[in-house]
Amino acid sequence: MTDITENLNRQFALPVELKPFQGAHHQTPWLDDQQTKHQRKICPTLEQVIQKTGLKDGMTISFHHAFREGDKVINRVVACLAEMGFQGLTLASSSLMTCNDVLIEHIKSGVIRRIYTSGMRGKLAEEISNGLMEEPVQIHSHGGRVKLIQDGELNIDVAFLGVPCCDEFGNASGTQGHSNCGSLGYAMVDAQFAHQVVLLSEEIVAFPHMPASIRQDQVDYIVPVEQVGDPAKISVGAARITSNPRELMIARSAADVIEHSGYFKTGFSIQTGSGAASTACTRFMAERMKRQQIVAKFALGGITGSIVDLHEQGLIEKVLDTQCFDRRAAESLGKNPNHVEISTHVYANPASKAACCDQVDIVILSALEVDTDFNVNVLTGSDGVMRGASGGHCDVAAAANLTIIVAPLLRTRIPTVVKHVTTQVTPGENIDVVVTDHGIAVNPARPEIKERLEAAGMQVTTIEALYEKAISLTGTPKPIEFTDRVVGIVRYRDGSVIDVVRQVKPME
Repeated sequence: MTDITENLNRQFALPVELKPFQGAHHQTPWLDDQQTKHQRKICPTLEQVIQKTGLKDGMTISFHHAFREGDKVINRVVACLAEMGFQGLTLASSSLMTCNDVLIEHIKSGVIRRIYTSGMRGKLAEEISNGLMEEPVQIHSHGGRVKLIQDGELNIDVAFLGVPCCDEFGNASGTQGHSNCGSLGYAMVDAQFAHQVVLLSEEIVAFPHMPASIRQDQVDYIVPVEQVGDPAKISVGAARITSNPRELMIARSAADVIEHSGYFKTGFSIQTGSGAASTACTRFMAERMKRQQIVAKFALGGITGSIVDLHEQGLIEKVLDTQCFDRRAAESLGKNPNHVEISTHVYANPASKAACCDQVDIVILSALEVDTDFNVNVLTGSDGVMRGASGGHCDVAAAANLTIIVAPLLRTRIPTVVKHVTTQVTPGENIDVVVTDHGIAVNPARPEIKERLEAAGMQVTTIEALYEKAISLTGTPKPIEFTDRVVGIVRYRDGSVIDVVRQVKPME
């Protein structure tokens, strides 16, 4: 056979050199041994799997944040990398939370040199906002993250993905196991695009573990661990359920806007953001939908128990889920056939061949600030410090037919409606209605929405009037003083730079 292949190679200009057959398992030696065939991906320790990946200084590691404040993977992996002496790594987590404050020491020691994330909170965000890192953090949207990966700017060398359970080949889901987190919509992207994929799994179950969110053909290694996350901490912070009377009043007003917007009819579609008022609005939709016999075609995005309630009552036909915001949503994903998991690539990537957000009629989103040009800030607080996330905000705002912002007029005597936002994340051209506890403003670019609301007897004011009301209650806030140093670069969903975050000027 060697002579035949040599002759073929000489005779034909083939793109590869042909090799002679040398036995059934010559090229796949792991198939010679029964145990190796089945167990070859499983590594007993994180240190061993890191060595097997060939990770080197300066490479890029990625994580997902489906467990939100309950995540136990990011800190553990980075601590292990620090012990092994790694330096200059790029950290590409879909988002960072207050539970990741321990990363500060690894930035100071040089383990982490660069960060890509949709947002950050807590002490980590404060330190970075005050100049901790030499390079500015790259802030992207959920859909924009996938585009950066596709474009080659964000090149993931090794993805470390925590999952509740998987089988020995790496078929994994978030709907089973002790730490059921629900949708793995963020992790699915990393599994698709990363050069190597490592699963950290609490439980190794019998093959085949199907249906699988992350497939066996995407997974290189598996590390058994005691715990990857605490699902009880998913629904805290931005994803919490509210009982605050002011937030509930705003949510009810937003439901009124939806009812009279012209889009509230059978077959409409909806997404609610992670803010307390926006998620609460879902509860006020049920009675209106029942009374008018309206059934929504689908709900999209981060899914809450309130959305699940409407689905199980037959008021929403399908639920397209990229992240479960509470245990109720996670349980529904595992049992309801029309509650479907999707990746952030399918959800909102503007470079995708088709993104689900392009089909959305109505989206309800929160804001830290809205200015008189309807620009929205969901990233920096009134002190200029990063304490939020771009998330899917600008993704779905750009695509939806009606984008509603819900926010209180004031937060602890700090105006929410301002002359100019501290940091622009979502451009005002994509915002249609702003709902506050002191009134509703409609973007002048949408006069038909204003006419419909007024025809229904709703009181509509202007964004300028809301600003003046806020200032009359608080006075004009003292401007934040910044240095010239850029600590964060805000990327719009298409990869362009829409704004920067500058270091807050130290107190003298």
